[in-house]
Amino acid sequence: MRYQQEPAFVLHARRWRETSLLVEVLSATHGRVGLVARGVQGPKRHALRAALQPLQSIRFDAVQKGELAQLTTAEAVDAAPQMPGEAALAGFYVNELCLRLVPRQAPQPELHSAYARVRKRLHSGEMLAWSLRRFERDLLDALGVGPGYATAGNGEPIDPAARYRIDPEYGPRRLDGERSGAWRSGATGLALLALAADTQPPADDVASLRLPLRAVLLHHLGGRGLKSWDLLAELGRLETR
Repeated sequence: MRYQQEPAFVLHARRWRETSLLVEVLSATHGRVGLVARGVQGPKRHALRAALQPLQSIRFDAVQKGELAQLTTAEAVDAAPQMPGEAALAGFYVNELCLRLVPRQAPQPELHSAYARVRKRLHSGEMLAWSLRRFERDLLDALGVGPGYATAGNGEPIDPAARYRIDPEYGPRRLDGERSGAWRSGATGLALLALAADTQPPADDVASLRLPLRAVLLHHLGGRGLKSWDLLAELGRLETR
């Protein structure tokens, strides 16, 4: 298989041997693709190496002969977004989610579009927590495992005044007992309805989505968490800002 001028976003790049890189990209028409970029560490290949930075939008040519494609050329489509520390950490989280959950060679143009949107939001200074929750929703939907947010698992409409946990297989389940820890850690019905409508709710409601959505993601991650979750925990402001 040949890739010619394939649009993609760079998810990760790491050094391989002395002069090469192993690169993971999210392409528009082929999903996640693993690339071998040979000879990019030399002084004459700075432009190609610069195009292979995480979050960079590129077009690339490559030849697929095995599990990894051999990169022949890559060029940056735009300037890599300059993000402050918290937004850069959020971008690292988005990339790690894609690396862990998105299978290789599974065309998902809707996910490529969702990545473009969250990349723009992180750069523009929009509320980080809301941007991340929207991307988590879009990622789960693109993978075909999104639980739905406008109705509970039993088919009843979501009550804006109630709280819910999100069962990965069943969907939202209403929680009872306002004094229980489970109730306090549930998503508000208002937040679920806002997520379904893609309309930003108040900050407290946005914050209520983090743990229920994380439980869904953890299920699909096979119970093994993400490195970025530990880093995000150190910046509690990301839950509400």
